[in-house]
Amino acid sequence: MDISQTIALSLGVAWASGINLYAAVLTLGVLGATGNMTLPPDLQILAHPVVIGAAALMYCIEFFADKVPGVDTAWDALHTFIRIPAGAVLAAQAIGDVSMPVQVAAGLVGGTMTAASHATKAGGRVVINTSPEPVSNWIASLGEDVAEVAGVWTAVQHPWIFLVALALFVLFVAWLLPKVWRGVRRIASTIASWFRRSAPPHAQRPAGPPAE
Repeated sequence: MDISQTIALSLGVAWASGINLYAAVLTLGVLGATGNMTLPPDLQILAHPVVIGAAALMYCIEFFADKVPGVDTAWDALHTFIRIPAGAVLAAQAIGDVSMPVQVAAGLVGGTMTAASHATKAGGRVVINTSPEPVSNWIASLGEDVAEVAGVWTAVQHPWIFLVALALFVLFVAWLLPKVWRGVRRIASTIASWFRRSAPPHAQRPAGPPAE
């Protein structure tokens, strides 16, 4: 792979891991196993049938968990501690046979990219889940799945197109995240006010005997 393909693959797998780690691993594994791409040496393990099977199983679980309002938010919260480290490792391994400082730099950049896409997804889902109907949640989840697979494929097949799209995504995230954060804070404040209103009033202390 040339330098543009290497950078696109490293950033692509990091970006995709923040949306759906298991779909990213499954996509790369299938592409490598079927000969549609040559995986870097450190990522060739993803094409092993056991890894593909495990990724497919976890993707199926996430596919359904991600469609249930509330469950998807809990799933995203749990995967904050899984997606970001995994995205950093995958980005570092995708960079190929380079010096350790370059791998560490790739891991740092990749981890940041994973965190950005994960925060955008998780924060957006919290806001979407305030809608009383489930259709918007399903549409968002299916759209994320399609975008993730299409993004990884584009990073492999058309790296420059992916890099341009990724730059636009970064600009979009810089504009969107402050708005999402304000929406999440509003929702958290509303929920906290519900709990305050539903809390039982403090029992009044009985009056003591009148002073003589």
